[in-house]
Amino acid sequence: MPHQVDLPRFGPMTYADDDVIEFPWGVPGFADHRRFLVLALEEQTPYLWLQSLDDPKVALPIVDPWQIFPDYRPALPYYARVALELENPADFVIYCVVVCTAGAEELTMNLLAPVVINLKRRRARQVMLEGTSYGVHQPIPRIAAPKEALRS
Repeated sequence: MPHQVDLPRFGPMTYADDDVIEFPWGVPGFADHRRFLVLALEEQTPYLWLQSLDDPKVALPIVDPWQIFPDYRPALPYYARVALELENPADFVIYCVVVCTAGAEELTMNLLAPVVINLKRRRARQVMLEGTSYGVHQPIPRIAAPKEALRS
């Protein structure tokens, strides 16, 4: 059954139950936000939006990290693989949250805590990687991020 939501950033949108991604443990900084959509806006490729359905004012920019850092090799901790029931790599995707500094002068990506989505179960979690040198504010090269890309 289709649902309608009015998103302050993107306007009215229709979605199906199958579009909803559940974050049973919430998202750090947004613990009460459990239901999200992943929105792809053609004019903002390769960036996507993790849109909260629990508070339509909350939308986090995300990106497939391999589009920008092809050598990214996150080793997902055992607890995350079990909690999300990750069995086959084809059944899940990994995104990283993007942060835009004031004035959109610099974009950074959180490579240390990727968002992992089990596509079959429609369940996700932001996972803290262990024993890695990846950072929370990895600068995104200017060529990969036009200044206007995340302004909406």
